[in-house]
Amino acid sequence: MARFLPPLSAVRVFEAAARHLNFTRAAEELAMTQAAVSYQIRMIEDRLGAPLFIRSGRRVSLSPAGQRLAPQISAAFDMLDEAFAKVREVENGVLTISAAPGIAAGWLGPRLARFQLARPDFAIRLLATHELADFSRDEVDVAIRLGMGEWPGVRAVEMFPAEFTPMCSASFLEREGPFDDPAQLLAVLRLNSDDIWWRAWFTQLDVDFPADARRSLHVDSQVIEGMAAIAGEGVAMLTPRFWPFEIATGRLVQIFPHVGRRGSFWLACPEHRFNSAKVKAFREWLMAEVAAETA
Repeated sequence: MARFLPPLSAVRVFEAAARHLNFTRAAEELAMTQAAVSYQIRMIEDRLGAPLFIRSGRRVSLSPAGQRLAPQISAAFDMLDEAFAKVREVENGVLTISAAPGIAAGWLGPRLARFQLARPDFAIRLLATHELADFSRDEVDVAIRLGMGEWPGVRAVEMFPAEFTPMCSASFLEREGPFDDPAQLLAVLRLNSDDIWWRAWFTQLDVDFPADARRSLHVDSQVIEGMAAIAGEGVAMLTPRFWPFEIATGRLVQIFPHVGRRGSFWLACPEHRFNSAKVKAFREWLMAEVAAETA
């Protein structure tokens, strides 16, 4: 049966523009010019005899026709993605995981060998990065994200709360301490002192956090923060579950009993890939690891 469809390239452009509601961002995603995006959308509009977008200056919104078409086109692309993903699973059994360096090095990395032994049919690729995975563009199957668990088009399963508390080395505590009042930490060298977790921790203890509290050594990941703290370079705001060996052996000392909480860590993947074979296998193994740790 003949299909009277616009060119697939034009449909792909419409889907991206409708998702972003921004021709420039759609052009960037598809590596096209904005003029090319406009041309492809006009091509579909000419075939339909109806506008798909309402243009107001630099802003665009979906027309009634666009509103009817966009969710169906998006669902069709999801089905295509899932179909190709199933073929890739057979042809290329690689599970790609994206996670921030802190949880990648301190929690997930040391456990992944157990998953590899349990499922030797999958090869594991772990990307330790601060960049938020874009499932529509990046070759990433699942990601571990920090937040409230609400991302458009993403299914997220809560792993455990994001906890944080100040830690330092025993030598730093002996040199700069003792610390009897949390406010005393404002006077010592704190790593990444303008981090939101520092502000949240002080706020939870009713300690005024001055806007100019900048005495700090800035590093780009919790892994480096922890290593600097172990070396006696200052106080770091760390997640205890990422540093169990260092705490148990005294290389890191928790200064105060209060452990702050802000959001949670979530296992996230595209909605339509949630029950794919390798994502399901990894999800079930991961949540079993979480349950065993908290039992």
